[in-house]
Amino acid sequence: MSALATPWDPRAELTGALERDEFRLVYQPVVSLLDGTPVGAEALLRWVHPQRGVLLPATFLELLEESGEIVPVGAWALTVACRQAVRWNESILLGAEPGRSLTIGVNVSGRQAQDHRLVGHVARALEESELDPSLLHLELTETVPLERSAAVARRLADLRSLGVKLVLDDFGTGWCSLGYLSRFPVDVIKLDRSFVAALGHDFRAAAIVDAVIALAERLDLEIVAEGIETGGQRDDVLAAGCSLAQGYFFGAPGPAAAVAAA
Repeated sequence: MSALATPWDPRAELTGALERDEFRLVYQPVVSLLDGTPVGAEALLRWVHPQRGVLLPATFLELLEESGEIVPVGAWALTVACRQAVRWNESILLGAEPGRSLTIGVNVSGRQAQDHRLVGHVARALEESELDPSLLHLELTETVPLERSAAVARRLADLRSLGVKLVLDDFGTGWCSLGYLSRFPVDVIKLDRSFVAALGHDFRAAAIVDAVIALAERLDLEIVAEGIETGGQRDDVLAAGCSLAQGYFFGAPGPAAAVAAA
């Protein structure tokens, strides 16, 4: 039996992957539904394994969390993503597109949010890249213990004081309840793909989407519809009043050049 045919445990090989330069970022655009142009992108982590090729986060992200390696990997991702955003926006300026800019979204895991170095990592990435802080969107995943940790809440406030924007990902599922919008300094919510998929054939989902969009407007929050995979879903969320979206209909995660060229 070949080595690749046996069960594979990535733990040992994951150790040192950052030092071996095996991680890469890919970017999925966030677009304006009004004209289809990109307004930003989300940076997504990939592990380029020398034998197994490109691996998705489901293969290794939980292991990075468990080991604590997500902290240095996350700091690396912040630096790379901020530099890429600067390159995009410099290209826009050279192209004489006044008033247009591209944001960059970077995921923050629970382990990162609990680490006292997070604010310093973000500040350093901004300083070294010279990115406008308002163009950095930190996306809080389900593993961030918002409700259970006063220290995390203070850390989020410190991040907001840097000028970055905080994003609640997968809004409407897991811990993403309405109460967080009043207790934490959130700027953007991402409407979970499960609601998007149900639009058009589930009146309850449609009512929830209408309510979330109305609430976002009242609170002066941006809202992004996630998981748009068809033209019908694009039309549904636009009709519901959502003006920003992300999903395979607009582009799969890919190289940075694809975002700038769109």
